[in-house]
Amino acid sequence: MTDTLWDEFHRVVNMTSNELADWLRTRSADEDSETVPDQAGTPTGQEVLRVLRKRRTDLTTEDVRVMRKVVDRVHEQRRADLEPTAGEAHWRHRLMSIGHDPLKPA
Repeated sequence: MTDTLWDEFHRVVNMTSNELADWLRTRSADEDSETVPDQAGTPTGQEVLRVLRKRRTDLTTEDVRVMRKVVDRVHEQRRADLEPTAGEAHWRHRLMSIGHDPLKPA
């Protein structure tokens, strides 16, 4: 893994691990049931959360794959400068589920 990927991942993932965990729990809760907090959210959201809680030296090959996938996905859906941008709620929520809030500075 390169330092560039680590730095870019932490630039595009502009939510803290606590913010992301809270968001994943909120998105998973509904009137009828609530997911176990450690399993809340999408699988990718959970993977991002695990990476955010690690030190660079503890990353696995799978973590690097997740980091690349998230960086690519955010860049596909955002401008390169990642300036705060309003959009439709479902678009914002989808990005927030992988740790990127488009209304927050990167």
